[in-house]
Amino acid sequence: MKRRRLSAEDQELWDRVRANTKPMERSNLEAKRFDPDAPLPAPAAASRNLRKAQSVVLGKPVGKTRAPSHVLAPAVHDAIRQAPVQMDQKSFGKLKRGKLRPEGKIDLHGMTLDRAHPVLTGFVMNSHAQGKRLILVVTGKGKQRDEGGPIPVRHGILRHQVPQWLAMPPMKSVVLQIAQAHVSHGGGGAYYVYLRRNR
Repeated sequence: MKRRRLSAEDQELWDRVRANTKPMERSNLEAKRFDPDAPLPAPAAASRNLRKAQSVVLGKPVGKTRAPSHVLAPAVHDAIRQAPVQMDQKSFGKLKRGKLRPEGKIDLHGMTLDRAHPVLTGFVMNSHAQGKRLILVVTGKGKQRDEGGPIPVRHGILRHQVPQWLAMPPMKSVVLQIAQAHVSHGGGGAYYVYLRRNR
């Protein structure tokens, strides 16, 4: 590879940098060398310092560090489970145990995203207008379609997308709580949608 000659501007800049630079003393160079016999720092102190640095720089809380996850986004059922309870605690407990009976049910199983979104919106808004409080939305658990390519494919697209749609206008204004259905009503392939009172 042929070396490029510096332009006049580059040469001037380089000369200014060299003029302001002091060479390191030989004793400093000797001290910086790696000594294989020197004791290594304690691992606990090193990890504590690393966590402290991460908390300052990245705003992460100091504590246990988890191994990095290779999942594109956290699982929806985890986010729903950790969401604060907006409805009455006693009713929510009955809901989680499958003791409340849904007043309406829609099955989106097998629909495409383009077809499922308007159908779900219409069903939720009509159910609210009719004064229903609890409806069941069946999404199915989804098919395993990832063929091992470089871009991962989400398992259960409808199951992942429905809670996001329910949290967006116009459905957001009528939905009070979303919870994964009890096994008797579909388990991981269905959601309870608890609607606000119709006023």
